[in-house]
Amino acid sequence: MKLAENIRAHRKARKLTQEQLAEVLGVTVGAVHKWEARLSVPELPLIVEMADFFDCSVDALLGYEMKDNRLQATEARIWKYHSEKSREGLIEVEKALKRYPNAFQIAYAGAMLYHGIGFEAHDKALLRRALELYEKARQLLPQNQDTGISEQTLCGSISQVYFALGDKEKAIGLAKAHNAGHLYSAMIGEVLAVEMGRTDEAVPYLSHGIANAFNNILYTVIGYAAVYRARRDAGNGVAVLQWGILSLRALKASDRPDFIDKLCAFFHTWLADFQLAAGDDAAARGSLAKALALARAFDAAPDYSCRNIRFSTEWNRNDVMYDGLGATAMEAVENALNEIGSEALSAIYRELTNEWKGEVESCSE
Repeated sequence: MKLAENIRAHRKARKLTQEQLAEVLGVTVGAVHKWEARLSVPELPLIVEMADFFDCSVDALLGYEMKDNRLQATEARIWKYHSEKSREGLIEVEKALKRYPNAFQIAYAGAMLYHGIGFEAHDKALLRRALELYEKARQLLPQNQDTGISEQTLCGSISQVYFALGDKEKAIGLAKAHNAGHLYSAMIGEVLAVEMGRTDEAVPYLSHGIANAFNNILYTVIGYAAVYRARRDAGNGVAVLQWGILSLRALKASDRPDFIDKLCAFFHTWLADFQLAAGDDAAARGSLAKALALARAFDAAPDYSCRNIRFSTEWNRNDVMYDGLGATAMEAVENALNEIGSEALSAIYRELTNEWKGEVESCSE
């Protein structure tokens, strides 16, 4: 409440001294001074009398603002506390749980707040409360409308809390039991290797973590390339494709052509388009030339196996990669050019192709 500040503000607005206000209310000047200095609080009849004198409501004089306590507004306040890492939100959570004892979104948001604050403060009491709320949210899961939350993700969060509480075996066991699609493989591998010293057991999980990262790089880069092209944002388009190329090439176990080269040829073609849009014709020509060189090298000896991918020691050696980019790497480059639809880029492609054909013919002679 802001009673002290409001008494002072209203008094000054009416150009009254503390002595004059004291006279109006029939109190001592010392009493008014203590109210404004937060040393004491006037009794309720005096607050009502002041509100009437200042021509305002008691709520306004107190500085009280009624909260919107509807479910959605309450949930939003808890998430705001979460983003601010505020312990004040813990009180809000407990009040909300009394008001909405069977609401999934309150239990889940509350669990997340307790988890975050408890984890950073190494506070086991807060972490145990987070466990209780996660379990409550798990029971109320049929209410959930967020497709990003499932029993699998809830169990992953619960596993993290057990780990923070020092119960590593329970944490790992829960994560393993809910590791569909290898969602938690990287986390399991890290805990086994770093925290528990079980390095041999960690390797298969870490390997699957690499496989997930590999796929995520592909989807993310291709998706963002489309986003930045639609926004005509050449700078970020160049940046995301360069990042994708560097990330993929870091996974090559040798210099021999493999499936990664086909993917990089596709990425280099898109990179050339963004560089052309940025006005860097020389860089665009270089990127497209690199795409063609990678495509030709791969097509000369296509290799779709996983055995040349670094860190893939635990993958099935019979696994092969599939893609919808084109039957060959060269076709993938041409499909990218058709999708891009840039005549300027296509002209560079024709020039580079003719130059290469000329070199091949010269070597043949």
